[in-house]
Amino acid sequence: MPNYRFQVKAQDGKVQSGTIAADSASAAAAILRNQGVHVIAVDQDKRKVEGSSLLDAFAAINNKKPTQKQVLDFTTQLSVMIRAGINLRAALDGIADQTEHRQFKKVINELKADVESGKQFSEALQRHPKLFGPLYINMVRASEMSGSFSEMLDRIAGYIAQQIETKKMVVGASIYPAIIGLMAVTVTVFLLTFVLPKFYTIFDGKEDVLPWATNFLMMLSQTLTKQWPFILGGLAVAGGAFFAFAKTDVGAFWIDKMKLTIPVLKSMFRSLYITRSLQTMGQLINAGVPMLDTLTITGEISGNKLFEGMWRKVHGSVKQGRKIAEPLQGNGVLPKAVVQMIAAGEESGKLGEVLDEISVFYAKQLKDHIKAVTGMIEPIMIIIMGSIVGFIAMAIILPIFKMSQIVS
Repeated sequence: MPNYRFQVKAQDGKVQSGTIAADSASAAAAILRNQGVHVIAVDQDKRKVEGSSLLDAFAAINNKKPTQKQVLDFTTQLSVMIRAGINLRAALDGIADQTEHRQFKKVINELKADVESGKQFSEALQRHPKLFGPLYINMVRASEMSGSFSEMLDRIAGYIAQQIETKKMVVGASIYPAIIGLMAVTVTVFLLTFVLPKFYTIFDGKEDVLPWATNFLMMLSQTLTKQWPFILGGLAVAGGAFFAFAKTDVGAFWIDKMKLTIPVLKSMFRSLYITRSLQTMGQLINAGVPMLDTLTITGEISGNKLFEGMWRKVHGSVKQGRKIAEPLQGNGVLPKAVVQMIAAGEESGKLGEVLDEISVFYAKQLKDHIKAVTGMIEPIMIIIMGSIVGFIAMAIILPIFKMSQIVS
């Protein structure tokens, strides 16, 4: 009979946890309810005995940094438990008990310790800025002042879920082109280093009568086979230099600008950054976060240096008493229609709602752009790969045909 881990709320309001043997999760829940307690969670206990090989195999995985998916699960669980009337300290204790990820469990226990010491939850979250981020912390701080903690956690969970989904779409759209590109490079290197050298004896001494394409490929093949250590070293140095350049302010700005100017990809990236910026801004405004803090956080989360600079200018303008839409006019980063809707939202006093609607629209646009980009890149990559392989094949076959005709 399998064991099930449970978490229940007793009649005195205390949260208790432990294990129980039952035929199924529903049977375990029924047993617990018969004991007069409120069942919060029942999960099968998959833990192994201490020192088991399976535990050792997954120990390294369990020590990895917590992911946004785990933050999402934590936020959702916390929201449900707070809404059920469980106090924050008990809720954190219960979630920590269920969490198997060691580092995240440690983080939750630290949050609980800070709350027990009298700190606000937002203050406790500030100790882990890389994991929770400024948006999360500021929205929690706003909810502490307004008294809408569980509703705010729901809103944060929805935001995180949307960001995770957006990231999955963008990464998924880049996987296929990357695979095709890797295959093209692999096939080309294989033909030049393993296939073409077998024809050296046939073409040797006949360079004057060979087509330029064949001579070029033979020279390239000999360079690859003889100088490959230097080529690999050069590529490694070039790659390292590029990544180092990308980490500088100038390099990051140049790369972000290229993303918004490449013909095939610019629409997709523009929709991505608009969605991320306006969704963040809308959530913060609706949460009651001060406007200057909202603009600062929006710039940090936008993910693009051009958008970050734009929101920084808006921050400076608003600090001087101007409206948000004024510095956005003619900036070239946001479409004119978006700027007009932001201005209308300011005039009507419903800026947060307008930003939410715009972000939903551009989220749909982003999905359409990703589908379009994927549909365009697929035939383009196939054509490029076919052209490279065909060029190499013709450069090898044509001289053989010519020499056979001369011999005959």
